[in-house]
Amino acid sequence: MADITAAMVKDLREKTGVGMMDCKAALAATNGDMEAAIDWLRAKGLAKAAKKSTRVAAEGLVAVAVEGTTGAVVEVNSETDFVARNEKFQAMVAEISKLALKANGDTEILKTMKVPGSAHAVAEYVAEMVAAIGENMTVRRTAVLTVKDGVIASYVHNQIAPGMGKIGVLVGFSGGNEGFARQVAMHIAAANPASLSEADLDPAVVAKEKAVQMDIARESGKPEAVIEKMIEGRMKKFVAESTLLGQAFVINPDLTVEAAAKEAGVEITGYARVAVGEGIEKKVDDFAAEVAAQVAAAKG
Repeated sequence: MADITAAMVKDLREKTGVGMMDCKAALAATNGDMEAAIDWLRAKGLAKAAKKSTRVAAEGLVAVAVEGTTGAVVEVNSETDFVARNEKFQAMVAEISKLALKANGDTEILKTMKVPGSAHAVAEYVAEMVAAIGENMTVRRTAVLTVKDGVIASYVHNQIAPGMGKIGVLVGFSGGNEGFARQVAMHIAAANPASLSEADLDPAVVAKEKAVQMDIARESGKPEAVIEKMIEGRMKKFVAESTLLGQAFVINPDLTVEAAAKEAGVEITGYARVAVGEGIEKKVDDFAAEVAAQVAAAKG
């Protein structure tokens, strides 16, 4: 049996909005497994959030670059937003995003590529910037999107400088409707779909959601035959809300994105979305506790 600490209970409460005692019970029932505890709370109808809130923002920039039928998006992290607004940092990110067009989505290859006008590779270039600015930085990830016959649309949300901001989106189309392409890119930035279509959804994610929904349905006490029908409808809704083509189009919620694309005479072939700090656990300092500790040390 895992030791359930106060910190674990507090963390679960912040992720779900559920009371401390229920959080403690969930952790106890799942042997301290945070993700399983969230699912346990959902099954009991206690969790207020449908998804776990584990994505904590870190700082830095996401940049996009498009050249012909290829687009690249890259995330470069810094410790503070102050550095993200530094012109030297922004110039470095812009150079890296152009190189990312030829890295084929491989971050490690990108780090070894030579920076134009320099004898240094990207990794060394970043190391020099760290020494110059005095703050840790890293090229975290990159993605590339290519179309054979069509266009690549891009969109940057919370743009700080041309082509870079807090969220970068690329969308591939088999048509040339630029206005619609930008609308879809903005939709992706806002709705954050898990995949393009049902066929692209991670089977493990679907299976996990189905298991949670089964537990929730069984709490109702209804017969298994009725539960199966309930699950069928709930999973259909889950798939629609999780996939780009199945989502209600933010510009016209009466249509799915797929239906809107058909009306616009285009086909969406792929997309990439990168948000700054997505999935990074960022330490939050307890200033009051730090001051109290310093006062105690001074008295001692």
